[in-house]
Amino acid sequence: MYNWILWFHVISFISWFAVLFYLPRLYVYHVENIDNKGFIEVVKIQEMKLYKYIGVPSMWATVISGSILIYMGNWMSASWLHAKLLFLVLLLGYFHSLGSLRIKLLEDKCTKSGKFFRMYNEVPTMLMLLIVGMVVFKPFS
Repeated sequence: MYNWILWFHVISFISWFAVLFYLPRLYVYHVENIDNKGFIEVVKIQEMKLYKYIGVPSMWATVISGSILIYMGNWMSASWLHAKLLFLVLLLGYFHSLGSLRIKLLEDKCTKSGKFFRMYNEVPTMLMLLIVGMVVFKPFS
């Protein structure tokens, strides 16, 4: 059963990261084409669907399946897991911030630039490298 849950966790993780990588890119398009109202209305729909219908379910699937794996693997005493969980908390905060920014963009109240969103788009990459590194290398074992 463990391998099936691990499989599901990896698929969920990939799906969640697809959202984490693409949603800020949509925000770049949004803020850089603010004068094109027809385009912006389409982008707002894409942002909502990506966040609500793919991002939120895949985030929960990742967290729940990961929790089950931790329980099944009896890893709570592993130091590398504590580091991974810290990075996960940061990633959850980042995801929540994307949701808040989406609402501001939806209400036309966001003052962030395309450059900001390009830089902000690098955050999940750094966290992914750290999270996967903890799992693969287990540096604090």
